[in-house]
Amino acid sequence: MPAPAVTAPAPPTPTRRAARPATALVAATLVFFVITLDAVIVNVALPRIRAELGGGIAGLQWVVDGYTLMFAALLLSSGSLADRVGARRTLTYGMALFVLASAACGAAPTLGMLVAARFVQGAAAAAMMPASMALLGQAFPNPVERARAIAMWAMGGAIASSAGPVLGGVLTLASWRLIFLVNVPVGVLALLLMARTATTRLHRAAFDWVGQLTGVLAMAGLTFGVIEAGDRGFTDPRVVVALGTAAVAGVAFLLSQARVAHPMVPLGLFRARNAATPLVIGFAFMIGYYGLPFVLSLYLQQVRALSPLGTGVVFLPMMLVGLVLTPFAPRIVQRLGARTVIVAGLASMVLGLCALAFITATTPLPVVAALMVLVGVAGPLVMPPTTAILLDTVPPGRGGVASGVFNTSRQVGGALAVAVFGALLGHGTFMSGLRASLLTAAVVALLTAAAATALRPVRHRHHHQRHHRHHRHHRIHRETPEETP
Repeated sequence: MPAPAVTAPAPPTPTRRAARPATALVAATLVFFVITLDAVIVNVALPRIRAELGGGIAGLQWVVDGYTLMFAALLLSSGSLADRVGARRTLTYGMALFVLASAACGAAPTLGMLVAARFVQGAAAAAMMPASMALLGQAFPNPVERARAIAMWAMGGAIASSAGPVLGGVLTLASWRLIFLVNVPVGVLALLLMARTATTRLHRAAFDWVGQLTGVLAMAGLTFGVIEAGDRGFTDPRVVVALGTAAVAGVAFLLSQARVAHPMVPLGLFRARNAATPLVIGFAFMIGYYGLPFVLSLYLQQVRALSPLGTGVVFLPMMLVGLVLTPFAPRIVQRLGARTVIVAGLASMVLGLCALAFITATTPLPVVAALMVLVGVAGPLVMPPTTAILLDTVPPGRGGVASGVFNTSRQVGGALAVAVFGALLGHGTFMSGLRASLLTAAVVALLTAAAATALRPVRHRHHHQRHHRHHRHHRIHRETPEETP
């Protein structure tokens, strides 16, 4: 594979915005915040939504799942879009659509209109997620600074995850519509910040229609199948058709990407160990980190008879430890190395999951909360350095595609965890299903920790190649197109 070109920074001109990495960081962090917030804030408002708009359980389920389905289905396509039209432009259009969809959710007169607006929200979130990562990759070419930026970006998601259920409960006391309308001022602020960020590099290529269509079909079928499998089981005809469609479309997608001249996802991009291993880590991490709250929420409410608020209190230490530790993750990585920190984080997850697998119906709740902290520690130790390794490895102009694939692997891991763990909880006693679910997640995390030991130290291209920039600046600037203001 030819070595990626290094783009030298050009002095500001009347047609090119000066680089403002701090502004880009705040904008990307706000984007991650609202994307995560809208995935977790809705559940507490569902009873109020049903009381006002009516509808059955299936309709309420799609208020939540419609967002997830569109988000997962369009991530691959959105990653390619961010590289083709520019990360800043994709973020701007995506956030504008997200704000409009949030306003439509808040004003929805019927349940059907609310579900439709949630679908649009999910599509906009899919466009923004990989673009936000690509924007950071280009705004911070120095790998050390990039690692710090990614940690701050990740903190936006951590804050949303921790505060979402509580904020949703408070807003719902006034009106459930406020949980959607709160996105509007945050989105407007993000748009103002993005207008002040630097233009980003483009990757010119022919549009891969076959890859786009088969990729969307594969992810939509897979996500719909695992969502329905949680309620209907994997043998239900609807689930079988959805997963079969996903398998056929997935094979067609891979074949097309190997044969077309300008693939949406160049398979060679992930031949490097440091590009492929983060995909595995993202998938496995979400099985434990997303599957654990699903299982333990049911345990705390069904077995221990806690209220939703009481359940949230038990989860609070796990969420807070991730929030507190995230800003310090870059320093820890600098001192110990990314590979060591990632393996340690996954090992902490394994210990926590194994211990939680053997809790009983009478285990003191403070003990349960303390064991969950072991899993919470894994969040800032695993995801920020894994993301940084991926962005350090791929060429600067392909950060959107890499981010799209990475986040797709995370979404698939989380969705499969809920579907498989739901099936395990439905067989035998609840506690036996809990044990099987958490031990399964622990084994996956353990195998992934072993795979993570193969990660290689990242060479800091920014430093090694700085002395070449003066001589190559004019040629590279012509070769790497940028967004127009």
